[in-house]
Amino acid sequence: MKKYIFIALIISLSFSCRQKQEKMPENQPLTIAEKIANAHGFENWKHVANINFTFNVDKDSSHFERTWIWKPKTNAVIAINKNDTISYNRTKIDSTLTKTDSGFINDKYWLLVPFQLIWDEGLSISEPKKEIAPISKKTMNKITLTYSKEGGYTPGDAYDIYYGNDFLIKEWIFREGNSNEPSMITTFENYQDFNGIKIALEHKKADANWNLNFTNIKIGLDQD
Repeated sequence: MKKYIFIALIISLSFSCRQKQEKMPENQPLTIAEKIANAHGFENWKHVANINFTFNVDKDSSHFERTWIWKPKTNAVIAINKNDTISYNRTKIDSTLTKTDSGFINDKYWLLVPFQLIWDEGLSISEPKKEIAPISKKTMNKITLTYSKEGGYTPGDAYDIYYGNDFLIKEWIFREGNSNEPSMITTFENYQDFNGIKIALEHKKADANWNLNFTNIKIGLDQD
């Protein structure tokens, strides 16, 4: 009798395991946004506890900078400039913090735009196609990001992103309000790796003494 019970139990467990295997979804192919984000280290972002960076713009002889400390898991932000230091949390923003927070969103977008493809809501992404990049004049892959006209600090904007076969972003066109004409065109260059996160340190225009760049980057991980 015990023998029959044992055999029945094995059959039952085998059937149960087979059902679970049949119900498991097949691996879905990565989207173009996921491929670009992963090429820049998005899979390592879950380990990031804090990130420090200085956003700089050098134009001719002028220099502008502001420094940020961000703890993405709690959304705590510290803004540091030559006049003031402001600490706040992005879950509790009032009218007195709008200007500071809009600056943080702008600077973070430049720093981590490949990850914004995953993070941002109200964003549509076109199918990739081959096209001549505006600065290098090389044939690259291109996608267009279009933001909803509602929400955010700059609703309705569009970006044409040019990337290589390695899925690293090389150039982009910013089109304010999804206009037909470019508002700004820059490169993505001088990539460096910070604890598995790849960041383009410099963004340059084609025919201008202009360089948007990042310094003092430090990415701390959970175990640090």
